[in-house]
Amino acid sequence: MSGISVLVAPDKFKGSLTAREVADSLRTGLMGAGENLHCTQLPLADGGDGSVEAAVAAGFERVPLVVTGPTGEPVATSIAFDGHTGVLEVASISGLSVLPGGKLRPLHATSFGVGEAIRFAVEHLNAKRVVVALGGSATTDGGAGMLHALDARFLDHSGTAVSPAPNVLADLREVTLDLEPLAGVELVGASDVTNPLLGVSGTATVFGPQKGATPEDVARLETALTHFRRLTDPRNQYAEISGAGSAGGLGFAILLLQGRLVSGADFFLDLLDFDAHAATADLIITGEGSLDEQTERGKLVSVVARRSKGKTVIAVAGRSVLSTAAAAGMGLASTFTLTDRSRVDTSHDPQLSAQLLREIGLEIAGDIAAAGPSGFPAARPSR
Repeated sequence: MSGISVLVAPDKFKGSLTAREVADSLRTGLMGAGENLHCTQLPLADGGDGSVEAAVAAGFERVPLVVTGPTGEPVATSIAFDGHTGVLEVASISGLSVLPGGKLRPLHATSFGVGEAIRFAVEHLNAKRVVVALGGSATTDGGAGMLHALDARFLDHSGTAVSPAPNVLADLREVTLDLEPLAGVELVGASDVTNPLLGVSGTATVFGPQKGATPEDVARLETALTHFRRLTDPRNQYAEISGAGSAGGLGFAILLLQGRLVSGADFFLDLLDFDAHAATADLIITGEGSLDEQTERGKLVSVVARRSKGKTVIAVAGRSVLSTAAAAGMGLASTFTLTDRSRVDTSHDPQLSAQLLREIGLEIAGDIAAAGPSGFPAARPSR
């Protein structure tokens, strides 16, 4: 068998491997079969952590900086920049992964550092477009912290200027936005979350518990965000837009600044020129840590399958609860999971995850060889 072109285009396996490491491991397995395969790697992102890394892998320059973390401590992060567009990620600025000691602070965590990073991209890099990857947030402040860093003013009922942490939003009397820091700049929020700001599907109710909020905290946050919405969006133009509730309401704040929200998966596939890579591939291997009901609602694997235009697509995942019918309905020829190969939890074991991915790559190469030139790989049930 000769001349088969394989595109390896996975997302990260969260808690275990970066997208680059997943791609490297699969490629090592594929090439170990001795078949004449041409393997191209394209690590992907969907707007969560790993978005900066994916942009750097695509040729952007990594620019380090230090900003304010979610509880006020300095945090080292980076922006990917190509001379025009700056890409930053909330996860490495105000995310769960940078909370001191991992201690959750649902009523106090702030997005102030995100605003600082945006400002750095505009004022120091002269970015004309700033992309905020919205996944992985530790905050539920409606983006108030980010707005504060971009010169918004927050006054309490006594007329005193305050820093707008979630626990003080309900006590605000007035919020004054300032669009001047972003004059002439396109602001984009990239996320795979479609939740609105408020309500049973809103950011506090759905994501607050993941950030440490008790039922009482969730109710308090909902009240605070409702008041914040009344002050900043009195005609309710933005709070119900799909994605306004992403990253604890950062999506809402981006809309207040006249920015736009986009599908993280589609945006980063465009940014990384996925369509051009897919057009020259015979087989596409994608994947992410978990395949579940969210996958069908615009997560990266489903978007890759949709945009592969009839090419054979194989998914690799840490775990999968998708039925065979659901996987086939998304356009997946087959699915390989790490949980089928190990009784040990691989989600926090990089070495074992990499080893199993190499084994999967080798098996896929064997399937290609067995199928022959007329049709590879033989479609089989998801597993």
